[in-house]
Amino acid sequence: MDRPVAVIDIGSNTTRLLVAEGRNGGFRRLLSQRSFTRLGRGGLEDGSISSEKTEELANVVRMQRKLANVLGAKDVFAFATAATRDATNRDEVVGAVAEIGGVDVNVLEEGDEARLAFRGATHAMPSAKDASIAVIDVGGGSTEIAVGTLEGGVKWSTSFRIGSATLTDSCISDDPPTASDLDCMRSSVSALFDEFPFPSVDQAIAIGGSASSLRRMVGNTLEHETLERAIRLMTENPAECVAEEFGIEVERMQVLPAGVMIIEEVSDRMELPLRIGKGGVREGKLLELLA
Repeated sequence: MDRPVAVIDIGSNTTRLLVAEGRNGGFRRLLSQRSFTRLGRGGLEDGSISSEKTEELANVVRMQRKLANVLGAKDVFAFATAATRDATNRDEVVGAVAEIGGVDVNVLEEGDEARLAFRGATHAMPSAKDASIAVIDVGGGSTEIAVGTLEGGVKWSTSFRIGSATLTDSCISDDPPTASDLDCMRSSVSALFDEFPFPSVDQAIAIGGSASSLRRMVGNTLEHETLERAIRLMTENPAECVAEEFGIEVERMQVLPAGVMIIEEVSDRMELPLRIGKGGVREGKLLELLA
């Protein structure tokens, strides 16, 4: 494709736009933009997404489509992940985004989400082609783990129905989180992962909003010691104060303690530090389109 291409990622916490143009087998970013749409908090008791939240999402997508068009991207591709995938009214949500936002939405299945995350996270890695790599994508409504190699791509993947937003909503009742809130999160994550045989790999990469935000707080390597340091920071001061100190959005900081708990549990069980990746599902989809 000669002209710029735009990808809109409709997640459980955020709706993200990426506009880029192809460059030497990769791409050059022209614009990245995100809005905290929090679809996970727009759910009703019957498992549907409320009409108010659906309209908010559709208007955000419309705004992002217009931004992409201004930059010359006539091709705008949108996909949705866990929150939309699990909604009982997903067809209504997708229809509203198409009508109001002007963009058709592809609802990714779990395997496709993991495959694109792996491609986006590893496309520029300086690693041996046959080294085994695990990509851990902690989203708002789910956590995907994909294992593969640079040469062969994803060998297998799995998805857990837990994310930073869902864990926050089920366990955190105070700001900052209390010891009781932390215990609730630890036990919930541990119970979910207990039956899963974590793979042995050469290296592991963490992607998603939680991982990206942690780079500002503790650096590029996530392991038990650095993650515990982040937890201490977030339990000693309200979210707004920590967000201001590290230049992170308050909306992200409100769900970050839960994201840290998931990342820490994965790192402990894999017995590996997790390196923060520079790409994810959006980048993977973009590379697929450019190819």
